[in-house]
Amino acid sequence: MGFVVLHMEKAHGSDSGTTAHIERSIIPKNADPTRTHFNRKLIEYPDGVKDRSAAIQRRLEEAGLTRKVGSNQVRAIRINVSATPEDMERIQREGRLDEWCTDSLKYFADTFGKENIVAAHLHMDEKTPHMHVTLVPIVKGERKRRKREEQAKKRYRKKPADTVRLCADDLMTRLKLKSYQDTYAAAMAKYGLQRGIDGSEARHVSTQQYYRDIKRQTEELKAEVMELQEQKDTAREELARAKKEIQTERLKGAATTAAANIAESVNSLFGSNKVKTLERENTALQNRIVELEEEARQRERQQAKQMQEMKSTYEQQNSKLSEFVNFVKCYFPYVEKLMPTIKFLRDTLHFGDVVIRKLCTFKDVSIKGELYSREFNRHFKTDNAVCSLKQNTEGKFELNIDGISHVSWFRRKKDEFMEALGMPTKKQDRSIKL
Repeated sequence: MGFVVLHMEKAHGSDSGTTAHIERSIIPKNADPTRTHFNRKLIEYPDGVKDRSAAIQRRLEEAGLTRKVGSNQVRAIRINVSATPEDMERIQREGRLDEWCTDSLKYFADTFGKENIVAAHLHMDEKTPHMHVTLVPIVKGERKRRKREEQAKKRYRKKPADTVRLCADDLMTRLKLKSYQDTYAAAMAKYGLQRGIDGSEARHVSTQQYYRDIKRQTEELKAEVMELQEQKDTAREELARAKKEIQTERLKGAATTAAANIAESVNSLFGSNKVKTLERENTALQNRIVELEEEARQRERQQAKQMQEMKSTYEQQNSKLSEFVNFVKCYFPYVEKLMPTIKFLRDTLHFGDVVIRKLCTFKDVSIKGELYSREFNRHFKTDNAVCSLKQNTEGKFELNIDGISHVSWFRRKKDEFMEALGMPTKKQDRSIKL
């Protein structure tokens, strides 16, 4: 069994930096921009609330607090939940990722109050899928008196037991943090997950610490690159020196040969042991020249081989990628046209992966529950709507519900809603004018 990951930390002020990270207004270095569109917002903000920081402020304004919130007071608690990478991959592969998100949010809503959970986002563009949950620490009850106040025996007007307060310390005591680890692990047991080892020295790495580690590793890599560049320059200098030495040795060899010829002529007249000495030196020089030339050729062959291997590897990878893309375009020409529709089903209608996969096989799927309309900014209930993907006259794929386009279906539902309220619809207005 794998382990659950539950990390909680306090946030001061508006926590705008974390908001930018979570909502991807700034793409962090550890995220894959090509997968950012798979991220999901799991809780819709109320009207007039544009982001996570504004949602925190809205909850504080509507909580009914009697004390002024301090400028450096903890206004939110960041919660990060996930599991070991292998188990998150398994949950996603089994099509249970949406269920995991729903059960996790239900746990936090039951534990801290649904009204205090103001934001939740699923990140799919980092190494391991994980969820960011934002908790506003609104609690009820009288605050604990400070020890020195009790010792001074000051008298205080006792406040009602249900007084609403903003207090992160009440929620993050040592015993409560341990309890969260135990109860959350119990809620996640259905996914084959268990609590981490109690008392383990493993610690969550914050985003700031991650960036510091990345910066340190980058500096180390720069130093290694500089060292490798220096080694490369040294190798080039040695190669140039060797070539120069070969040229010099050739000149010396030519001079030695000439001297040997002269000495041989003189020896024929007078005879001398110096002739044999010069011959030996000439032979040694010739051998040295051959060795240096062979070393230079070996270095050149080695460099050429390395370049050829790198070129071959690149060409193979590029060929496989091109082959795969051409295969998809040839045998599945509709895949590219389906991508905008899949994004609409996932991001706007919040369909699960299992439903989307079945729709992409062009099968009818029955939907029960609520469907969200971006045009009217509301959800419409349905008991058994039949959904399917159809290709329109322009060749694009669109979602049909109960045999008509989703746009027409939502407009019909809106008219039914208006009629139920006794309000005239556009269709009725036209009939009155006639």
